[in-house]
Amino acid sequence: MTEQKHDGPVTEQQVLAALSKVQEPELHRDLVSLNMVRDISIHNGTVNFTIVLTTPACPLKTQIEKEARAAVLSIPGVTNVNLRMDASVPSDKRIFSKLSLPVRNVIAVASGKGGVGKTTVAVNLAVALSQMGAAVGLLDADIYGPNIPIMMGLRERPTVRDDKLVPFTAYGVQVMSMGFLVPAEQALIWRGPLLHKAIRQLFTDVLWGELDYMVVDLPPGTGDAQLSLAQLVPLTGGVIVSTPQDVAWADAVRGLTAFRQLGVPVLGIVENMSYFVCPHCGGRTEIFSHGGGRRAAERLGVPFLGAIALDPAIRESGDEGVPVVVRNPDSPQSASFREVARNLAARISVMNLAPAPELKLV
Repeated sequence: MTEQKHDGPVTEQQVLAALSKVQEPELHRDLVSLNMVRDISIHNGTVNFTIVLTTPACPLKTQIEKEARAAVLSIPGVTNVNLRMDASVPSDKRIFSKLSLPVRNVIAVASGKGGVGKTTVAVNLAVALSQMGAAVGLLDADIYGPNIPIMMGLRERPTVRDDKLVPFTAYGVQVMSMGFLVPAEQALIWRGPLLHKAIRQLFTDVLWGELDYMVVDLPPGTGDAQLSLAQLVPLTGGVIVSTPQDVAWADAVRGLTAFRQLGVPVLGIVENMSYFVCPHCGGRTEIFSHGGGRRAAERLGVPFLGAIALDPAIRESGDEGVPVVVRNPDSPQSASFREVARNLAARISVMNLAPAPELKLV
C-alpha cells in the first residue's frame, strides 16, 4: 500500500473503499483485492491513482476506467480525479519451474487439419497483441512447413550472440522459425526424437526477451509436435482454429481432445473463413456454413474467441509479408483479429488470477 498523501478530509482508505466496489468484469473480483490500484495520492480534493490492468489488450478497459472514476468522484470532498491506466500481464507460474524463459504465458495455436488458416491466425493474433501494448513473441513450431518467415516478411538468417540465436523483430513481435535455418525448398523430414530436440532448441537456444505472450504456431493435426511441446513447457493454453463446416469441426474436436489428454487448457475456438463479404456489393455469403465454431464451442464447453471473414486481403497480406492488421489496420478483418486477441488475453488473465482451489482435509 502506498504512503498516504493528502491535505484535505479525503483519505486513501476512502479511495480504496470506493474502488473495492468496482468489479473487474472478466475476473468478477474487485480492483482492490486484485491489487490493481496503485500510487494513490490526494491533494486539495484531487485524487491521483493508477489502475494496473491484467493485460494491455483488456477488452473492457473503458468500462473499468469509467466506473473507477465515478466511484472516486462519489466520495465527499473529491473534486477531481486523475486516473492513469497501466498494465501488467500475470504470469503462468508453471513455466519458470520447467524452463528458464523470460516468458509469462505460452499459447499454442493448433488445428485438426491443414488448410484452415492456422498460421495466418497465429501471425495476426501475435501482431494484434503487440499493437495493443503487450510484449509478444512468435515461435514457428510448424517444423514440417514453416511459413511464418514468409508471412512476417523475413528472409535472412538469424545472427548468433552468446551461443544463442537472436530472434528477429518484425511489426513489434520477436520471431523465430526453423524456416530461417534451412533452405526454403528443402523438405523437412523429422522423426519424433529429432523433432522434440528441434522444438526444445527453439525455446532454449534463442535469446528471447521479456515476453507477456509467446504465440506458438503448431503443425496441423495431433502428432509428435503437440506432444513434444506439452512435455517441454507448461502451456498456458491452446487455441483451436477451424473453418465452419461440420467436417472441419470434426477434425478440430480431435485437436481439442488431444490438448485435454495432454493436460493443456483450451483457451478457445476461432472460426476462420467464417463468411465472405463481396467487396463490390457488400453482400454476405456464408460459403462454409457460418456459425459452426460458436455451436461447437457451446457443445464442448469452451470459449468462442471470435470469427474471421474469408477475404482476399488477408491472403494477399500474408503473401506480401505484411499481416493484415498492419497493412489494413482499419479494416473489418483487422477489427476481427483484434477482437479475438482481446478475448484471448482476457481468458488468460481469468485463468492466471483464478483463486487457488481450497484444500479439503479428509
